[in-house]
Amino acid sequence: MPPKIVTAVITRDVSVTTLRQNLPEYLAQVKRGQHVRITNRGRVIAEITPPVPTANDAASARKRLAGSLKRYDDPFEPVIAASEWEMNAGLKGRRGAKADA
Repeated sequence: MPPKIVTAVITRDVSVTTLRQNLPEYLAQVKRGQHVRITNRGRVIAEITPPVPTANDAASARKRLAGSLKRYDDPFEPVIAASEWEMNAGLKGRRGAKADA
């Protein structure tokens, strides 16, 4: 069984009346991962939460990410040569230009 991942969840309390008036907005919040608790006269009567990912969803995500991790033996070494850096592209032939002037 894979380890359970615990994440912080933003929970909002909203009255039935406010939910009815702004349902699309609250559903968009749930789609982004927030939880909404519906209250009636100050008491929580229901909750709307995003669906729990299934094992198939997790397997699909792992398949999409497979091979995307890069390994660097020396992470402090540049990935590309300094001469290939975009910021150094305009410096070719200009190193001694300021000293000569």
